[in-house]
This record gives sequence, C-alpha cells and structure tokens, in this order.
Amino acid sequence: MILSIKYFGLLAEVTGHSEEKIEFSGKSISDLKTILFQKYEELKNKDFQIVQNNELTTNETKVTATEIALLPPFAGG
Repeated sequence: MILSIKYFGLLAEVTGHSEEKIEFSGKSISDLKTILFQKYEELKNKDFQIVQNNELTTNETKVTATEIALLPPFAGG
C-alpha cells in the first residue's frame, strides 16, 4: 500500500519534507517506524507521536489508514 506521511514541526526539518508518499508492506506502526528510521536515522533521537485516523497509535497498532501524521511534542495551555 502507498502511505501518505505528513511531518510537522521539527520532524519536517529533520526529514526535509512536510509530506511524502512511501510504499509500505508492513503491518504495524512498529514496522513503519523501522522504515522511517532506516530512511531518516536522526528520527531515532526525536520524540514524536504517530497518528492515524485522528488517533494516537502505539507500536502494536495496525496500519489501516493511508494517511499518517508524525507529530512532535507540543505544550498545552
């Protein structure tokens, strides 16, 4: 499946993209992270959340959406 990955804030700076499409044949968010860490090694040192279908995910979450967002930490107020 083709995933549309959106990067926000510092993560867009690290990857050099605000959005990109990647081929994904894995099953879980953990599989997706493995691909992203291989492509962008500096992401390993960054704190971020992955969102699909407007919900935060865990490493075990199955990838079911074609749009994924990577969000840096943010402060509430």
